[in-house]
Amino acid sequence: MGSRILRIIVLFVGAVAVMALGKLLFMLCLPDIYGGYGFGDYMSAMGAGLRMDCSMAGYLTIFPGLVTVLSVWLLPQPVKRILSVYYLLAALLVAGAATIDTILYSYWGMKLDTTPLFYFASSPSLAIASVPVWQIVAGVAGWLAVSALIWLWFRLLVRLTEPPVRERLLRRGRTAGVVLLLTALLFIPIRGGVTVSTMNLSSAYFSTDQRLNHAAVNPVFSLLYSASHSDGFASGMRFFDSDSVAASLAAPVLAPAAYQSTAADSLLTVDRPDILLVILESFSSHLLPSQGGEAIAVKLDSIARSGLLFSSVYASSFRTDRAIPAILSGIVAPPNEPLMKHTAIAERLPGLPAALRRAGYRTAYYYGGDINFTNQRAYLLSAGIDTIVSDVDFPINRRVSKWGVADGPLYERILADEERRDDRAPRFTVVQTSSSHEPFDVGDFTRHSDPAANAFAYADSCLGAFVDSLALSPRWNRTLVVMVPDHYGCYPRDLDEAGRHHVPLVMTGGALAQRGIVATPGAQSDIAATLLAALCLPAADFPFSRDLLATPSPALSIFSEPDFAVGVGADGTMTRLDLTGDTAAPADSASRRLAATLQTLYIYLSNLASPDLSSASSQQ
Repeated sequence: MGSRILRIIVLFVGAVAVMALGKLLFMLCLPDIYGGYGFGDYMSAMGAGLRMDCSMAGYLTIFPGLVTVLSVWLLPQPVKRILSVYYLLAALLVAGAATIDTILYSYWGMKLDTTPLFYFASSPSLAIASVPVWQIVAGVAGWLAVSALIWLWFRLLVRLTEPPVRERLLRRGRTAGVVLLLTALLFIPIRGGVTVSTMNLSSAYFSTDQRLNHAAVNPVFSLLYSASHSDGFASGMRFFDSDSVAASLAAPVLAPAAYQSTAADSLLTVDRPDILLVILESFSSHLLPSQGGEAIAVKLDSIARSGLLFSSVYASSFRTDRAIPAILSGIVAPPNEPLMKHTAIAERLPGLPAALRRAGYRTAYYYGGDINFTNQRAYLLSAGIDTIVSDVDFPINRRVSKWGVADGPLYERILADEERRDDRAPRFTVVQTSSSHEPFDVGDFTRHSDPAANAFAYADSCLGAFVDSLALSPRWNRTLVVMVPDHYGCYPRDLDEAGRHHVPLVMTGGALAQRGIVATPGAQSDIAATLLAALCLPAADFPFSRDLLATPSPALSIFSEPDFAVGVGADGTMTRLDLTGDTAAPADSASRRLAATLQTLYIYLSNLASPDLSSASSQQ
């Protein structure tokens, strides 16, 4: 009996040791991020995540516990084989999650969730396009090596706790009962204790430094927690028991039924200009000298100085698949779910292209990459895009980067199509760039020693040349160019949450009537209503989008990542809401308003997902 009881204890402790050492390895493998931290910080992160490690160790020990119960009636060899196969699979899972988490954290700055699985299912090649080949090879080699070490470790523990033959023949019922009870007690560490609160991501958070909190989080737990809590929008973000209470608190945030511009504050000099919306990959305000940043995006900075700059705008989220619906559907990006993943909802979202198409516009979308990645084509067609030009529409010799066609050739294609234009109907053209995406490969272009800064400088130079060419076209006086990044900036690295999400929204063109700086806080979701208001078109279909030029100014702008949301008030005051634990109604008024708006957003999206609400797609 003693050996079997010892086996459960040893396997549990051994699993905890593997998880804890994994945190140390995570930090050591990311010297650019954790190199400045001391030994005490490392130990604090490992200690803060110990409860979560125990929880995962409990999960991993349940099956060996049940096998050990049955082993009182089985021969030792089958038991060894069963546990050997089980721990091989467990080792592959644990090491795989840790490897992916370590690689992606250097790019995303957040813990592993189900997002990479969604990307990989959509397009395996593009899912790893940001990662250099050497890093992929090293990652696979590291995964297999660590898996082997974990497997050998548990095989050793199983062998060390092998019961003697005579014990297997005596007191079988009592031995099985005690081992089963001990296995059942694993529910306590799995649950996180015996208190009301159960184990969740916030259990590992201990510091005001998010990087240390992320180091403390167990990657396997984070992945499984994300998978088990990704059930759509029907039950997410429920801070208040009553939806009507949430709706009442959120009412001041939501847009009025329609916007009307007056001649005094009109954004435009013509009624129906051509509109080019350029979505810039990973740009941020920190690339513009006029915004207090480095002299990297000097062309965009020059355009902003001579045009109209919205200086207090924030990127809604952290990935392109979250940003595109925010921009084109005027929707606040949900913190933990990409909308394009939910095809039923994406088909029913309002669409700025569709609204403009009803007003006589022709709509087009240009992107140098795979337009099917993350269900993007389905979303764009549902949003009202008529024509899509993507990588397959370019010669193979133009698809030179991992993300397809570089920015330069992409802009050249747009200009060539404009020259062949044979009608006078206004056009709404969306351009999605990609050259400033990892791995920042821009060929022979060399302006900065840092690869990221150099890639942004290349993308900026292409943008400048594109705008200069447009300015020479005969339709320039009837053209409005809108430029905005897709998501938070990835350069420079050492930015706080607000700094990462702070992005420039710039407008230029011969059809632009206003110049200067608009300091009103806003988000990407406000672009739709702002443009519709300028065109004197209704924005009733866009309840989460506000006119940035309206008076009074928008009440609340929201940006988020999976573990938090931030609301920016009209005066620029920021309210942060932690989303890592169980949702509960906040106490202070600003947090309650933010929480209520998120709950109202999820109710809205849940309603769109209902088949009987298909009329929501009437924007087309």
